[in-house]
Order: sequence, then structure tokens, then C-alpha cells
Amino acid sequence: MPAKSASSQPHSAPRKLKRRLGFFDSSMIVTGVMIGSGIFIVPADMARTIQSPGWLLVAWVFTGVLTISAALSFGELSSMMPGAGGMYLYLSEAYSPLWGFLYGWTFFTVIQTGSIAAVAVAFSRFSGVLIPWISESQYLVHPIRLFTYYAISLSTSQLVSLVVIVLLTACNTFGIEYGKWIQNLFTVTKIAALLGIIFCGLTVGCNRSVVRANFSHMFLPHGNQVSTQLPSVLSGVGILVAVCVAQSGSLFSADSWHNITFAAEEVRDPRRVLPRALAFGSVLVILLYMGTNIAYLTTLRFSEIQTTPRDLVAAAMLEKILPSIGGRIMAIAIMISTFGCINSLILSGARAYFAMARDGLFLSAAAKVNRADVPGVSLALQAVWAVLLVLLTTYSPLTGYGNLYSNLLDYIISAALVFYILTIAAVIVLRRKRPDAERPYRTIGYPITPVLYIVGAAAIILCLLIFRPATTWPGFAIVILGVPVYLMFRRRNNLCEGRRNCPE
Repeated sequence: MPAKSASSQPHSAPRKLKRRLGFFDSSMIVTGVMIGSGIFIVPADMARTIQSPGWLLVAWVFTGVLTISAALSFGELSSMMPGAGGMYLYLSEAYSPLWGFLYGWTFFTVIQTGSIAAVAVAFSRFSGVLIPWISESQYLVHPIRLFTYYAISLSTSQLVSLVVIVLLTACNTFGIEYGKWIQNLFTVTKIAALLGIIFCGLTVGCNRSVVRANFSHMFLPHGNQVSTQLPSVLSGVGILVAVCVAQSGSLFSADSWHNITFAAEEVRDPRRVLPRALAFGSVLVILLYMGTNIAYLTTLRFSEIQTTPRDLVAAAMLEKILPSIGGRIMAIAIMISTFGCINSLILSGARAYFAMARDGLFLSAAAKVNRADVPGVSLALQAVWAVLLVLLTTYSPLTGYGNLYSNLLDYIISAALVFYILTIAAVIVLRRKRPDAERPYRTIGYPITPVLYIVGAAAIILCLLIFRPATTWPGFAIVILGVPVYLMFRRRNNLCEGRRNCPE
């Protein structure tokens, strides 16, 4: 949009984001947003899918290779374009504003707000281990059916989730200093918690008979042979498919490592700090995850991992080591982990909508910076939508009431991977499109590193399309729904061109 005339300009300069995040703060955001509740839970479902300890570890190695390759590639993009917006900015620059908007649309409607809702509910579920009153079946407002398959409700568990979202949003609204202080404290604490789990599993909990059972013929099927629609894991194709399908769990556990790039305008010396923070944080988390899975396999038989009640593998492990208090200790550890993860998601996500609004592709109020030099309106809009996702529930005559955000997150996995592929490919595209652009950091191992991620992620999408189509195609539908919304914003911007009464 063209600049306004001098008579329409405000008397004081608009507030801007301040650079107050250093390398340690940025690394803690990368690490903290990756470590949520997934590592404590998803190995159970992965074990049922893959059916062998050796291939379970291979699946996590595959996750690590993809994640680190992506982080190294993002480092180049972040050093080249150190502005707020992250993937939205990179996609817009490499392809067109439409692709940037479609990511931002999906990010706001499902990816980020859905993740905030999911992790907040995980926090409240484990709070229920310590306080039984907090329960998803303890309703303050019983489900009210809105449509055939949807309802709205308020349980004590949902109430705790809402309080956490609102509390952390408010803290971040008061300034990034509050957000980063919470982030640093809780991230350091949960790193210590994971190191404690690894230490206990490899020392006190290590059982020779379990180790012998899990690691003897570790690449052959173990434990309970679960009936699936996948090819037999005894075949090469079956192993490849199982490892790829299992990535929906492990990649979700290691996701959001790039969130620090949304807040690039608040990072000191971003061209140097962002690539280092992305690399350090992602490598640290993958090493912690590998150690944690090995600790599970030295303490629990593979069949126990597969059949753990509610998939709480970490809790089952600590219960075996400390029968009387293990479950409670694990509940506290997961509450700490999820609390810090929610803060990371809230802090970083709002900066993406801020960048979109600044370009006229989101609600204009979201582009405003408050007195604490943070995008307060953007933070509030994010909280409102996340709260709505917590309150909304799904209904099935067979399974009863469930969580809407869980379905949405399942749907969006493949679509999110498509955006990741496009962003990683942007490294190659921009090398050709803008060869003379300043790049203080260049992707290590280029072009093998980005190509490795593109090929691996494409294989995962293909397997999900073939073997889990019901939760794959709806994700693409959500993305496509963003096209008319984009056209609406573009039409509004065109109508506003040259007018003084356009929204700021």
C-alpha cells in the first residue's frame, strides 16, 4: 500500500519490536518449543506401528536427520531475511504472497493455535494426576450440541487449559522480557528432567533381561504383533512404510524448531544468532530424544511399551523404577515441559500474524505494537482462537466426545510437510533467483542437505496419502480454503489503495 500523506501521519512514530533476545534466549525457544508432551507418549504408538526396537530407533534417527537438515537449511533463509514472519516471509519471497498467506492461514487456524490447545490440554490432563478434580469428565458446562458431530463444553480439565493459555498470553503481553524469562527457566528445567529420565533408565532402571529381550534380534518383530493396514514389517517395503508412517508421531514431537524465526526482529544480531540457535537447539533435542528412547528400551520390554495404558511410556518407566511415586514425578515433569512449550508457542506464533497484518494479509489491528513493544493484539487473537479450539469438541456415536484440535492436527500433518518442503526448496530457488543477496550463513552440505529433507519428507507424504488418506486429504482442504480468504484481503487492499481511511 502506498504511504499516506503527511497530514494523515500520526504525530509520534509507531512503536516497533525491540531486539532483546540473545543466543541463549533464542536457543531456549528452539529447544523449549520442540520438547512438549510428545516424547513421553508417542513412542508407544510408534512401537505398535513399527513392531521392532531396532526400527523404532531408526525411525527416531530418520526424524533427527530430517529435523537437523531442515534447521541447517532454515539457517540460510533466516540469515538472508532476518525479518519477522519466518516461513510466511520465506515462502512469500521465494514464490509469491499467496504461498506465504496459505501457510500463515493454516498456521493460525490449525498448526499453531491447535498445538497451543493440544499442549494446554496435555498440561491439564497431567495436572489431574495430582489433583483428581481436574478431569475431562468433570463438567462445569455439559456438552451442548452445535451440529451433528460437534459440541461445545467446559470441563474442569478444559478450564485449567484455558487458564494456562490466558495466563501465558498475558505474561507475554507485558513484554518479551517476561516471555523469555519464563521460557529460559522452564526449558532448562525440562532439559534437566529429560537428562534425569535418561540417567535413571540407563542406571537404576536398566534391566539385563529387558535389554537382552529388546536388543537380541532387535530388527525382527517383537512384542505384540499389532494388526495394521500397512505391509508386513518383515518386508523391505513394509519397513520403509512403517518408518515413514510413524514419522507423524516423531516429527510432531520434534516440530516447531523454526518458531524462533517468527521473532527474528527481536533477536540481536539475527544473521549470526539465528542459524546457530537453530542448529544448536535441534541437535540438542534430537540427542535428548534418542537417549530417552534408549532409556525406555533398557527399562521396559517392547511389549510393555506397545501396551502402556494411555501411551504414557515415561510414566510406566518411572513407575517401574519408583513404584510408589514414579507416576507423580512424571506428571510434574510433563507439566513443566508442557508449560514451557505453551509459552514458546504463544511467544513465537503471534509474530507471524503480526508480519502478515503488516503486509495487509491479516486483521489490520494485529500489526500494532503495544506499550511493552510486543504485538499485543496478535497475541490476544491467537489466544481467543486457541481457547475456542479447547472448548469445541467432536461427537461420535461410537466413541462419544473428543477433542476437535486433535482431529485438526491429524489432518494437517501432510499439509504442514508440504509447506516445509516448499520452504526448504526455497533455499535452492533463492540461490538462483537472488544469487547476489547477502548470506552470512550458507547451508552446510548444500545442495545435499536440503535435497535430503525434500526427498525424505516427500516419501512420508506419499506413504500417508496411501495408507492414511482419511487424515491426509482434509489437511489439503484446509489449506485450499485459504485461497478465497487471500483473495478477499487482496481485494480489500486494492480498494484501499490511495485512500486515507484505509485501516492502518
